Amino acid sequence: MQSQKQLLDFFNKTRAQSELICSFLETEDYVVQPIENVSPPKWHLGHTTWFFEEFVLKPHLKNYQLFDKHSAYVFNSYYESVGDKVIRTNRGNLSRPTVAWVYKYRNYVSKAMEQFLKESSISKELCSIIEIGCHHEKQHQELLLTDIKYILGNNPLFPEYNDQFKENPIQDFKQEWISISKGVYEIGHKSNDFCYDNEQGAHKVYLNDFKISNKLVTNAEFIEFIASGAYKDVLLWHAEGWDWINSNKIEAPFYWHKIDGEWHQYTLNGLTKLIPEAPLSHISYYEAFAFAQWKGLRLPTEFEWETAQKYFKWGDRWEWTESAYSPYPNYTRPEGALGEYNGKFMVNQKVLRGASVATSQKHTRHTYRNFFHPHLRWQFTGLRLAK
Repeated sequence: MQSQKQLLDFFNKTRAQSELICSFLETEDYVVQPIENVSPPKWHLGHTTWFFEEFVLKPHLKNYQLFDKHSAYVFNSYYESVGDKVIRTNRGNLSRPTVAWVYKYRNYVSKAMEQFLKESSISKELCSIIEIGCHHEKQHQELLLTDIKYILGNNPLFPEYNDQFKENPIQDFKQEWISISKGVYEIGHKSNDFCYDNEQGAHKVYLNDFKISNKLVTNAEFIEFIASGAYKDVLLWHAEGWDWINSNKIEAPFYWHKIDGEWHQYTLNGLTKLIPEAPLSHISYYEAFAFAQWKGLRLPTEFEWETAQKYFKWGDRWEWTESAYSPYPNYTRPEGALGEYNGKFMVNQKVLRGASVATSQKHTRHTYRNFFHPHLRWQFTGLRLAK
């Protein structure tokens, strides 16, 4: 657990990073919501502010005055127990509150939080909630980057976000297979460092002998998959995956464009030629599974991934696993509204492990369990093969 001084520094740096991410935007970019899963940048800024107001300042700072009585209604996300909220699909329909208003709201709450952390003696339990709030904002920093990419990447002009973001690091080492012997291994978070509740409940699992690649699948490998006609081969796909690619006319990873016979990719630096050696990104679980089938291999389970991760470099792409998102043994959902944070989503989703180029600093762990529905691919999602 961090001291209050450390927590204040962590809070201030986290808040500043969110605003740095948005500093490259034009005002018009803040309001766009192309699809349900992509929220307007100004909503992210407001929502991460509401979290601290709702769970820290309102219940714990004496005589705290709300910045605006409508903030909770506009910026609540899925916390049903807290109160009513704007429907998720309607976030992009709100021209008001304005971007300027949202920044004033952020400043108001940040100053109140800073005063609270400096002048009050805070319990360990409340320090834990503030720490969760900071990591919650770090999650939204990654969502900001991926949502901004979706917003700009679906603009027919393919505008550049900035020229600084590096999303295609090359894994310049030879592909090898790491062997892990059968046995009993311990899974889950075991240290006193921060983690989410879905990582808790360290437990043992039995694994058979397996091998896992030290390298992520690359764009070049996936080009071969496409060229082989794999998107037309029903035998490679789950039934749901086959319906999904045909209903949505999916023929390549998200953000890929074939121009004059050559593959290009929209990146946060704009539209560029596809880099064959770069790790594959923006694929669904369905595509990851089909590619593994095509190679005569498979995806690792999240337990295999966690056991083997110390032997390979990870962190460039969120990696699809073959594991369903479900509770660990003896998992206990936290009481109150924060109990809605992870537990209620443990159905119909797949676990992804690792991190991505968009993941914020000090927000990665080898026990981190990310989760998404199988068809989603606006995140920096890739795959690592196992056998």
